[in-house]
Amino acid sequence: QVQLVESGGGLVQPGGSLRLSCAASGSGFSIYNMGWYRQAPGKQRDLVATMTSGGSTNYADSVRGRFTISRDNAKNTVYLQMNSLKPEDTAVYYCYGFVSYRGQYWGQGTQVTVSS
Repeated sequence: QVQLVESGGGLVQPGGSLRLSCAASGSGFSIYNMGWYRQAPGKQRDLVATMTSGGSTNYADSVRGRFTISRDNAKNTVYLQMNSLKPEDTAVYYCYGFVSYRGQYWGQGTQVTVSS
């Protein structure tokens, strides 16, 4: 069984920074694609950023240039550095992982609130 555990959410002022981390536990698997989605109240869950095991990235237009995704494949861990945060970035951020031959997995979510 694959479990994804996020950390690093919290409250930050506009213009501030946060770093999210997500670690996958378990053994005997390879995570092809790993990253982050977010869901604001009353809205659908949307892509934030993903990165393949080969290093290819995909960013939402709304975060490109402000957020940076990175991975440590050896540790099955993905990070999201979020800079220049805006109130509209407020959401629950979910870690996502697509495991080869097993399918997709989600973390439990971590709240990010951008407010003065």
